[in-house]
Amino acid sequence: MLQGFLSTYLVRVLAPALLGALLLPAAAHAGCSRVIKVPAAATGQTVTFKGEQTAGLVPDMLKVIGAKIGCTFKWSLVPRIRLEAMFEAGSADLLVAATHLDRRDQHGVFVPVLESRPTLISIASDRPRIHNYEELLEQRALRVALVRGYDYGDEYRELVKALGAQGRLYMEPDALSIGRLMAGGMADVTIMPASSFIGALRDDPRVDGLAARLRTEVLEELPWIKTGIYLSKKSLSKADRDLLEQALITSVKSGAWWVTLKKYYPVSVLTDHARPLDASK
Repeated sequence: MLQGFLSTYLVRVLAPALLGALLLPAAAHAGCSRVIKVPAAATGQTVTFKGEQTAGLVPDMLKVIGAKIGCTFKWSLVPRIRLEAMFEAGSADLLVAATHLDRRDQHGVFVPVLESRPTLISIASDRPRIHNYEELLEQRALRVALVRGYDYGDEYRELVKALGAQGRLYMEPDALSIGRLMAGGMADVTIMPASSFIGALRDDPRVDGLAARLRTEVLEELPWIKTGIYLSKKSLSKADRDLLEQALITSVKSGAWWVTLKKYYPVSVLTDHARPLDASK
């Protein structure tokens, strides 16, 4: 019991105080030339909004990094479906909680911070296990709810089209909306990292108890993927972009992203669904 208490204390109380020491040398104060614009959608415990207050993994980390290098970030709540267009147009300096995609590389520089694995998530049942997209398409009785704007590559986009053609697809604005559908018996399965889904269910009485009832299944087409932050090639000056890129890389190497992630998610949730970048080395 004492060991568990100490582990919880270290993660929740001492970890934030240690982040500054893990990140950048205090002497690095070059500073950004202006306030950095970060439009974002609520994403589990990765990015949360309460009025004008922003919290979660990414805001926590950028706040610490910004204090070290002299940069300030202005957050705004934006529907996920609009974020891609804003980034491509150069009206967003950062695209956060993003997966690496070739088309995004045209518009920004990607800095991976963690790895995650999207899985098929459903309420536990005795249904036979689903191994791949083909088997999911064959299970026509299962209603599928996906977050609009999530993208896990070409095969995933083809799956979305096929599910839509079958008439059993719900496209929702966020993970919590999907949780409500599943809790109400309106949808059966979703696809995303389990940590993102479970994090979105916290503190909402309409989905109370749902997290404890979930089943996850690994699909063959969905390997571990790098998630991180894109820095705009259009809106950011080269000096600001280089400064932010180096600061992010240094913070990843320090292990601070993983330390902060465990502040928001218990290890039991992260196991098999999220890991630090060097875990596969």
